[in-house]
Amino acid sequence: MPHDHHDHDHDTPHSHTGMSSSGHPYRQDQDEPLTYWQNMEIAVRELLIEKGITTELEVMRQIDQMDNRSPADGAKVVARAWSDTAFRARLLEDATTATREMGFDIGALQLIAVENTDSVHNVIVCTLCSCYPRNLLGLPPDWYKQRAYRSRVVKAPRKVLAEFGLVLPDDVTVRVHDSTADMRYIVIPARPAGTEGLSLAELEKLVSRDSMIGVALATAPE
Repeated sequence: MPHDHHDHDHDTPHSHTGMSSSGHPYRQDQDEPLTYWQNMEIAVRELLIEKGITTELEVMRQIDQMDNRSPADGAKVVARAWSDTAFRARLLEDATTATREMGFDIGALQLIAVENTDSVHNVIVCTLCSCYPRNLLGLPPDWYKQRAYRSRVVKAPRKVLAEFGLVLPDDVTVRVHDSTADMRYIVIPARPAGTEGLSLAELEKLVSRDSMIGVALATAPE
């Protein structure tokens, strides 16, 4: 079972801390005290703006861009992999480059695609925090960030999957992939039977966020 070592905190979700209802990023309306990382984010952001490296508008645009990412992007990648054998081969060999072909750039990070088959089922986790292929899946779900999932899916993956409603046959090997500061995973779920005649758009609808994390299967059309 792959289990990569972490040595520092990373990929902390971007924060809207300090944003009032007007959207201004420097006003704090909430009663809760700021955490260390929230204070650090505010200090670094204000310093970058003060030095002229970025602007308040550019920061807001980047936040909007991150918020607009969604699992629909990942579903496009999966649907193409199901339909295009050459792309699928490129994706499994170098997912960073293959997804960049489709306009999904993960930057300096490495993206690894792992494929579910009849004999192998993959599931992803970040045991330290919430590292996640956000360029394809958007923001991680709350349960992905919880310590219970992060620790238990490594130790008892079948039990955790069963709690999601996914009970796998005993002869299927479960592989857990632990994301790191510079590496992300995406699961390519098995293509449901009877979908050979579907268009790309129709195939995309069968792919859920959870199936690309590995806690669910791609669903057959109703």
